[in-house]
Amino acid sequence: QVLLRESGGGLVQAGGSLRLSCVAPGRTFSMHAMGWFRQAPGKEREFAAGINWGGGITSYADSVKGRFRISRDNAKNMVYLQMESLKPEDTAVYYCAAGRGVVAGSELDDYYYWGQGTQVTVSS
Repeated sequence: QVLLRESGGGLVQAGGSLRLSCVAPGRTFSMHAMGWFRQAPGKEREFAAGINWGGGITSYADSVKGRFRISRDNAKNMVYLQMESLKPEDTAVYYCAAGRGVVAGSELDDYYYWGQGTQVTVSS
C-alpha cells in the first residue's frame, strides 16, 4: 500500500533548482504535519524541512534555510519542496513523511508514514 509518493528528483548542476512533490494517493494527511528528510550515502537520515497541518508554520534545517521552501496544498493532498541554489552536499535521497501530530517535528520518530524516496544528485 503506497501511502506517500515522491517525485521530481534528478540530476542538476550546482546552483540549480529542483522542485520535489509528494502525493498521498487515496488518503488525506491534511490534519497532519508533513516533512521532508534526506539521506546521503553512508549517512543517517536527517530532517530538511517541515510544515504544520495548516501550512502556516514551517521549519528548516540550518543547512537548507534560505534555499529550500516547503509548502502544501491540502485540497490536492500534495506537499512540495522547492530547492534553490543547490550544492553538491545536497545530494541525497529525499523522503516525504507524514507527522504524528499537527506540528512538524525534526526527529524521525515525529513521523509515522514515509515515502520510498526520490534521488537528488547535484554535480559540481
